[in-house]
Amino acid sequence: MLHPRRLAPVVALWGALVWTQARADEVDPTSLYEVSTEGTSTKVKAGEKGVFVLSIKSKQGAHVSDEAPLKLQLKGTQLAPAKEQLGREDSVAKKAEGQSFVDPRFEVPFTAAAAGKGTVDAKLTFFICTEKLCARQQKTFSIPVEVQ
Repeated sequence: MLHPRRLAPVVALWGALVWTQARADEVDPTSLYEVSTEGTSTKVKAGEKGVFVLSIKSKQGAHVSDEAPLKLQLKGTQLAPAKEQLGREDSVAKKAEGQSFVDPRFEVPFTAAAAGKGTVDAKLTFFICTEKLCARQQKTFSIPVEVQ
């Protein structure tokens, strides 16, 4: 019979192998989608409107949950967003007939009051899902806007 002190390294090694395998089976939820602000106005004239654009593109086998909460909060520095609290219903992307899920896309106008440097600050919270997981995601963005 083995002495408990001699078993300790074997048990520790076995535990590490089991933990490593469990971790290898997990998917990093951030690898299941991309978030883009492409199309956002980065230069506007004082008194005129620009647009903040944010889109979530899910990758093969994943989707943005249409049952879990989705929230987009906007603030502006030197800029005033037309809406500061948005949800799934504010997405300009709509499901096509027969489509199971749709990737959300937001297009929010903002007004630039005075010349200078401004920002649109966004906080996005949503759930990305696959057949095996549904994970809450939170992203923040600060987009510089030059007001002329």
